[in-house]
Amino acid sequence: MSALSYEAYAVWVPIVWVAALVVIGVIVLAWRNRGQKSYKKGTAQTDIFLSGIKVPPEEQRHVKAENVYWGFFEALKGFYSVLMRPHTGVVNDYILWFVALVAVAILILVLGA
Repeated sequence: MSALSYEAYAVWVPIVWVAALVVIGVIVLAWRNRGQKSYKKGTAQTDIFLSGIKVPPEEQRHVKAENVYWGFFEALKGFYSVLMRPHTGVVNDYILWFVALVAVAILILVLGA
């Protein structure tokens, strides 16, 4: 293999990639170890800061999806109320809808051909 052809494929040599990853890893670890030495886990430094307000217990901090997307669902209430009527939450109903849609699709394909 000539030097010219080796240089053309040098980017695909796995040893070069492994060496580059090792060098990058060493640089990242060295940068990370320059961090704040006075940090102590499990102290007040790790507490949640909520603008000076006492933080509620963990079970009360959970934000439900219905609260997060309230404005979205409120704006599209007319669309979702129509769309949610056929949704019963029963798996058998969903399978029935799926089978019906597949049957209609097959019917369209057969009649269209």
